[in-house]
Parts: sequence; C-alpha cells; structure tokens
Amino acid sequence: MKKVILSLALVAGISATASAQASFGVKAGASLTTLGGPDASGFSNKVGLNAGVLANLAFGDALSLQPEVLFSMKGAADSDNSKNKINLNYIDVPVMLQYNADGLFFEAGPQVGFLASAKATDGTNDVDVKDQLNTVDFGYAVGLGYKLETGPMIGLRYNGGITSIDKEQSGTTAAKIRNNAFQLYVGFMFGGK
Repeated sequence: MKKVILSLALVAGISATASAQASFGVKAGASLTTLGGPDASGFSNKVGLNAGVLANLAFGDALSLQPEVLFSMKGAADSDNSKNKINLNYIDVPVMLQYNADGLFFEAGPQVGFLASAKATDGTNDVDVKDQLNTVDFGYAVGLGYKLETGPMIGLRYNGGITSIDKEQSGTTAAKIRNNAFQLYVGFMFGGK
C-alpha cells in the first residue's frame, strides 16, 4: 500500500512539474546585513551586494516555486569602530513559494547558505576566520515585490538565520550568532512572468 501511495505521489509531482510554466531570470541588488542572536553584541549594519540566477515554475496564475542560486555578501561592522568588520561571502540557495496577485508577489521559503569566504578586517589588515565558522548556514527568507509581464522586477527580502554561524571549538561552546540580512534587488525574467 505504501508503494502505491508513493508511486501516485511521484506521478502527481511529475505531472505538476510538467504542467508548470517555467521562466528564468537574473537579479542583483544591495544588502543591509548584521549578526544577531543571544550571544551577538556590539554589531551594527554593513552594506553588501547580492546577485544571482533564478528559475520560476508557475502553477497557474497565483502560485509559483522559485529556486535561486545567489552570491550574498553578509557580516557586520563593529558598533564602536565601523572600520572593524567581519565580511562573510555565501552562495545562498533559497527555494521560495510565491503567491502572485496581478504583478505583486509575496514569497517565503527555506534557504541554505554555503560559506565561500570569511575575513575579519580593521580597514587595513584582513584575517581569514573561515575555519572558526560553520560552512553551512540554514535559514529562511520572506519578501515581497512586483514583476511586470515584460520581464523587469523589483523586490525586498529579509533573510534570517536559524543555525549559528559560530563553530564549536575544542573545549568551548559555540556562540549563538546568526546572519540577518535585508536585500533590495532588481531583476529581469526571460520567457514570461
């Protein structure tokens, strides 16, 4: 019986994917990021960039699924001295469920980030701190935006971390520090909305 139900679910999923209208796009924008969590203190916002590619699988007029692959600059500045920063670069892979209403869209979904580089800087010297951080960051994203049928789009998204970025070192407990980011972006969809 389980095999029959699993087979039916697989066929239904393949049918839904086959009937989805696919379009592809690019996006880029600015990020305002910081570090938060119970053990985060002394951090202020820093500005970064985000850019990447996406696919949008529309299931009718109202719902779509949008997986993305993005390069995202994250991290924070020292609240006492803005020259001191931690610069984190991630390859983020969010999978957003979108509700579309005549161009306006609302979105939410999970995100996994892969740490590409991590440096602490005082404005003059950079120190690699990647070995002190977890290389995978699980989080979520929520946002809203507007897409024109001709392809251009604009959006605002919040990314929140669920897991701590700090790696547990031998003999010490990892600090509970998470990524937080607001991303404002523009983009273009090819092949419809």
